[in-house]
Amino acid sequence: MENIYIYMLIALAVLAIADLVVGVSNDAVNFLNSAIGSKAVSFKTLMIVASLGVAMGALSSSGMMEVARKGIFNPGEFMFNEIMIIFMAVMLTDILLLDFFNTLGLPTSTTVSIVFELLGASVCMALIKISADDSQTLLNITNYINNEKAIEIILGILLSVVVAFSVGAFVQFISRLLLSFKFNEKPYWYGALFSGFAITSIMYFILIKGLKSAAFMSPEFMSLIQTNTVIFIAINFIVWTVLSVLVIKLLKTNIYTIIIIVGTFALAMAFAGNDLVNFIGVPIAAYNSFEAWSVSGLAPTEFNMSILAQKVPTQPYLLLVAGLVMVLTLWFSSKAKAVVKTSVDLSRQDDVKERFEPNFLSRNVVRLSMGLSNMFNDLLPKSSKTFIEKQFSKPVLSIAKTKASDEDLPAFDLVRAAVNLMVASVLISIATSMKLPLSTTYVTFMVAMGTSLADKAWGSESAVYRVAGVFNVIGGWFFTAISAFVAAAITAYLLNWNVKVMVPVLLFFAILLLVRNYVSHRNKSKESKAEDRLERAESSSVQGVIHESADNISNVIKRGNKIYTNAIEGLARQDLNTLKKNKKQVNKLTNEIEDLRDNIFYFIKNLDEKSINASNFYINILDYLTDMAQSLEYISRASHKHVNNNHKKLKFSQIKELKDLDDTMAKLFAETRDAFSSYSFEKIEEVLKHKPEVYKHITSKIQLQVERTRSEESSPKNTTLYFSVLLETKDLLDATFDLLEEYNQAHDASVTPAKVTGETEE
Repeated sequence: MENIYIYMLIALAVLAIADLVVGVSNDAVNFLNSAIGSKAVSFKTLMIVASLGVAMGALSSSGMMEVARKGIFNPGEFMFNEIMIIFMAVMLTDILLLDFFNTLGLPTSTTVSIVFELLGASVCMALIKISADDSQTLLNITNYINNEKAIEIILGILLSVVVAFSVGAFVQFISRLLLSFKFNEKPYWYGALFSGFAITSIMYFILIKGLKSAAFMSPEFMSLIQTNTVIFIAINFIVWTVLSVLVIKLLKTNIYTIIIIVGTFALAMAFAGNDLVNFIGVPIAAYNSFEAWSVSGLAPTEFNMSILAQKVPTQPYLLLVAGLVMVLTLWFSSKAKAVVKTSVDLSRQDDVKERFEPNFLSRNVVRLSMGLSNMFNDLLPKSSKTFIEKQFSKPVLSIAKTKASDEDLPAFDLVRAAVNLMVASVLISIATSMKLPLSTTYVTFMVAMGTSLADKAWGSESAVYRVAGVFNVIGGWFFTAISAFVAAAITAYLLNWNVKVMVPVLLFFAILLLVRNYVSHRNKSKESKAEDRLERAESSSVQGVIHESADNISNVIKRGNKIYTNAIEGLARQDLNTLKKNKKQVNKLTNEIEDLRDNIFYFIKNLDEKSINASNFYINILDYLTDMAQSLEYISRASHKHVNNNHKKLKFSQIKELKDLDDTMAKLFAETRDAFSSYSFEKIEEVLKHKPEVYKHITSKIQLQVERTRSEESSPKNTTLYFSVLLETKDLLDATFDLLEEYNQAHDASVTPAKVTGETEE
């Protein structure tokens, strides 16, 4: 029996490393989002700063494992075999849960997940023990569980969400009111005072949150700081303000960049030093338990685990290994970048393709907020409103900047990034000094959301989407708590049922899910980088738009041909899987075309005065592409519905005619794509010559089906489907030939002295 616990320890060690990887992928958002979003420093510099912070945080970690050992349950009420089951259940659940959220690109709280997993697994084991003992009732569960701590953590989480959002919004509003969006044009002492306040807050945070339990920190010094907090803060403020003046005047350095670098280092260090317990606390507690039991000579079911109530320091080499794993993950995890992207996009000052759809709650919150805002504005005097509008007036970007890709432009400016780091640092250090439970993920995310609201990043164009995104993330946090509790309880029950059988089974299941999520995430990343993805037009001349649009048309034709062929093939073979994938492909194409349409406003704004007519041409092209996508979407959806509902298969003659039609469409699409991909626009004339022939071909198919319906057809569903495919194919041809004619006219006009009208002649 001893062997099973050795195997469990090995498994826990492996899971700890994997948990560090997924944990850092999730929590990287806490200290990276401000610097990445503001583009304050290069990504390489940022990663070096964050890596140093993570490494120092891990090495100076207090190693406090009380949460894992006695924070949630009372270890003296459990035996060694029960404790090992609890720990195994927690680690299996934790890694799968965090990886699930990372794959979705959503930040969640590692603190919440580990706490509720410990709670779920220990409650399950407590209920098993109570059910096996006739002298105990359900009320005895309070003997096993640390109820006060669990309630304190839950209340702390709920309170931190509201406080972080409110304080972040208030501080950002005041900062913007004083500094405006043109902060670089203000007198140097504005920046120096702001820097003194910000760096003082961050340094206090480093000492109180990051280094308070480090071995090299003198307890007397820490006690002196905590006893004379006001004096310490005042001296720091004066020192850092003076240093900031010297940096600005002598080194000619942007002081806001310095604040962001220091803040990123501080949060990275605090994350590694304090959240490390979330990843390695349970395996280390399991190792300590095994050490104590192995020298006792008692059976696993007889050895009481009250020893876990004692404080045991963590070995330095374990902290070093953990820090190394965290740094490597920070550099190489693509999922970390996906989680950061969600937080940055929800904070973005400019427009971005919104990831979240609005819902009932977000719409009503926005309506209520707009109503309250209007009431507040009515109470303000006109002079105050004029001043506020001036301070919150955003600088107009040049055409060259607005045409840069979303990835190249900052999501927000240096002032907001500095406020994000400063406010998060202050709130976490205050909570730590008051010994209140707090999640760095909750605080940093909600501060970022509060500052973006105060900065008017959530305008009428984007508010309903951003609020929906925040609700999705917050909902995900509470989903984490519930699912962590339930999943850990179920896992503990299964392990207790037969530990020798279930350990390898559950480990295999966990590995299978991790590999599946990794493959799924990699495939999505590849899709997002696919060469066939449609690109927004950026040219400001007719000739430039013609060439840029040619690439998009070539891609739509290529993908449209594949979608049409797959629909016909899926119908012919009754292949539901092919038709299901086809629906996803056409939806992706439709969304990309919709994204191009959403960009029309910026396209028109960037046009030269001499090239305004290019807008008519571009709008018409997008209209025809939309019509093509809608026809493909209808054909794909109707085909999938027919097969999915198990309707009668199409007749051989119908399938043969559809394949014949597919060959004709493939030939037309191939010639069209060749003309656009090679920029040989003179070939469009040759393609247009096929128009009468192709229409005649499809009309003959329709006529044949009419005759069949009157004489031999017996299936209404087949007839409906067949006519639907033929008629939508005809609409697809209409849109394609209209696009070709529009393009042909625009190209001819662009190479002659005549002006481009951009309008299709009737």
